[in-house]
Amino acid sequence: MTPISSARTQSYQIKSGDTLSALAQKNGTTVSALMKANPQIKDANKIYAGRALNIPGRTDSFEPAKSGKPGTGSTGSAQGTGGTGPATRGPGGSPLDIAKAQLGKNAGSLKLEKNGVGSDMDDGIPNNVNCANFVSACLEQAGQIKNSQHHNAVTGLAANLDKDPNFKRVSLAQAKPGDVVSFNTPGGGHHVVLYAGMQNGKPQFIGSNNVNSDGSQRISMSSMNYPIMSIHQYQG
Repeated sequence: MTPISSARTQSYQIKSGDTLSALAQKNGTTVSALMKANPQIKDANKIYAGRALNIPGRTDSFEPAKSGKPGTGSTGSAQGTGGTGPATRGPGGSPLDIAKAQLGKNAGSLKLEKNGVGSDMDDGIPNNVNCANFVSACLEQAGQIKNSQHHNAVTGLAANLDKDPNFKRVSLAQAKPGDVVSFNTPGGGHHVVLYAGMQNGKPQFIGSNNVNSDGSQRISMSSMNYPIMSIHQYQG
């Protein structure tokens, strides 16, 4: 079996003969982590061909990175000193303020709202992989991107921002609240959030994170410990 890629669905289709232990080993995770990411599985010895399996590290994650050396430019570790200053704003306001107004909401229920951020989120995205869906919607609400630039995959959103002349890549030290921060996560996955400024000497990030007990996402704010893939700052 080839490990799944960080695609939009972020899942693996179980094949005949697969076992959780073998899948865990091939994907660099554990049986217990697979059970946690797939609460529908009640018995580790019973999985069924044809059903979807979420694999930690291939979905939006919220676990500390095991390593990550500080670098230059837009890479490095999220443990470093973040930038300060006023939040970036678009014609519709600050994406940070828009995101903060959603704190505590479950991604599943937020997507059903008919107005605001929820109206710009794609309903078809599973409830455990909404990080890029949420950040894209916040940027849309702020007027920093168009609907056509919305992307539900972290790397896809980063690529769209790279092509947008209103955004540039910066380092964490240059970051402003509201900047788009994309992380590399354990197992080859990715995660994206908005930079929320400094608290107690640590950079804070807000986004749709896997913090619910069933593995689904809720809008929350916290420090993070992943290696940074990119930081995009709005210049318009």
